[in-house]
Amino acid sequence: MKQALILIPLLGALCAACGKPPIEPLRLEGNMLTVTNQSSSEWRNVDIRLNTHFGVRAASIPSRGVLRVPLDTFAAGFGQRFNFHRMQIRDLRLAATLPDGKPLELVKKFDKGGLEGALEGFGGSR
Repeated sequence: MKQALILIPLLGALCAACGKPPIEPLRLEGNMLTVTNQSSSEWRNVDIRLNTHFGVRAASIPSRGVLRVPLDTFAAGFGQRFNFHRMQIRDLRLAATLPDGKPLELVKKFDKGGLEGALEGFGGSR
């Protein structure tokens, strides 16, 4: 009985430590992109690309800092804005420079959707 009383608080402490999943550095929530720098280094010259040709830049994201950007502020080279209600997001990536000059690149992983996901596993040539 004493062993059970000792194990219960120990198991509770272990479960509490494992309870929170890690935060994704690039999170999409509706029309909002949230970038979270969980590292101990500042990210400088931040360039965020949506579908390869829509972009937003930020001078820096401090260590443990957060940047929130509405998706409709992303613009292409000729000024065309990303339209969240009419365009699909296929690719999202961030490039930045660390304080020591090394490059940083983050790419958001997407689940396959639409026909690409539905037809996966079917043979045939493309």
